Amino acid sequence: MGARIGVVGSNMVDLITYIDRMPAAGETLAAPAFAMGHGGKGANQAVAAAKLGGEVLLVSRVGDDLFGGGTIRNFQALGIDTRHVRAVPGTQSGVAPIFVDPSGENRILIVKGANERLLPADVDAAAEDLKTCRLILLQLEIPLETVYHTIAWAAREGIEVLLNPAPAVPELDVERILGATFLVPNQTELTILTGMPAATREQAEAAARSLVARGVRQVIVTLGAEGALLVAAEGPAVHVPSVPVKPHDTSGAGDAFIGAFAQHYVAHRDVLAALRWGARYAADSITRPGTQSAFADAAGFARFCSALEQGAG
Repeated sequence: MGARIGVVGSNMVDLITYIDRMPAAGETLAAPAFAMGHGGKGANQAVAAAKLGGEVLLVSRVGDDLFGGGTIRNFQALGIDTRHVRAVPGTQSGVAPIFVDPSGENRILIVKGANERLLPADVDAAAEDLKTCRLILLQLEIPLETVYHTIAWAAREGIEVLLNPAPAVPELDVERILGATFLVPNQTELTILTGMPAATREQAEAAARSLVARGVRQVIVTLGAEGALLVAAEGPAVHVPSVPVKPHDTSGAGDAFIGAFAQHYVAHRDVLAALRWGARYAADSITRPGTQSAFADAAGFARFCSALEQGAG
């Protein structure tokens, strides 16, 4: 088994509107700018890992519309293995309208489209190629049964899994995700999954520990500007701080973190170093607009890290 990453997940076309404020009910406002880009949580995580030099295999579904072909070509241009990315006849591609305010905060809607058609049978069809992966990334923009099926299959094959429970759904069956090595929610998702507050680091740790008590192996809570928190059954919680930057657009920051974490983890097998790598990569990503377009390649990220170290010195 090589240092390869499998992603069984979603793709979207991002429809990004930059706003001064959200309109009230019945109100029409002019917005300063609009952009389109490639997104979706699975695709974003795959792209982040690939841009940093990771070898990535993607299992996903697109629509047979004008967005589908462009999405596949984007993956191929980035060196992602797309042999298991296919168009579903008579189905629209997933889209994500995103609204970004002047502070860089975002509000996102998703229309899953063809992502709803990524089924357990599709994972079985990709099984021989997925067996070459060291880590598989999953999210919740695809059917839950596909998520459960993939975790169970990977556990039988001895392949590690990272589940990003986003967008979080209260009906997620924790008993059926215990085969995952890492569960990576943000604070809002953690609250939805546990019913416990997670607004502060202390609250997030308590909520994460409730999941560990139920058998989840390791919970990594992404804390936005506060970085990330690792909670496992053994030892105290570990806080990895973020890097202070001026945010331009926070869209995709969590996906940048996960993709970078995965790329570093499969290469070096060091969880804490991978967390620090992911926190830096996410911080760099929010200094630019967009999602995948904001993700640095390996050379660009090296420059960012070098500038940080020089500043610290």
